[in-house]
Amino acid sequence: VIVHPKYQESKRIAIFLSMPDEIQTEEIIKDIFKQGKECFIPRYKPQSNHMDMLKLCSAEDVSSLALTSWNILQPSDDDSTREEALAGGGLDLIFMPGLGFDKKGNRLGRGKGYYDTYLDRCMKHPSGKPYMIALAFREQICESVPVAENDVQVDEILYEDC
Repeated sequence: VIVHPKYQESKRIAIFLSMPDEIQTEEIIKDIFKQGKECFIPRYKPQSNHMDMLKLCSAEDVSSLALTSWNILQPSDDDSTREEALAGGGLDLIFMPGLGFDKKGNRLGRGKGYYDTYLDRCMKHPSGKPYMIALAFREQICESVPVAENDVQVDEILYEDC
């Protein structure tokens, strides 16, 4: 990941905080700060499909985040001090999780549409669409995954031996 050309040229990067069954992102987050890039992480709004990407201050900032009922670390709902990526300069790159992927770039998420809805907002931002890279285990690559008309394809999927 850290030698990928899109990562190298990106300044504003959104990345998920991994759950135990996902590609672990902690070292990537540390490298984002080591390289002097800006790091944004998701904050999901329950009972909706709304998500924001909020700025992390440092890799250590992760330990100050609240654990949601979904067992995901994220900034608390009353945290209004963090920059939201689209309120500022937008995003250059988004690293995305998923349950399954096909080689056409289709992604099977967890069913709420958070990323698809957020990407729709990205498309309307003056900085335009960020490059999207899904991080996956080889076992998550399928012949095809079910898609709906509002599902957004990722630009690239990184997995072992890809």
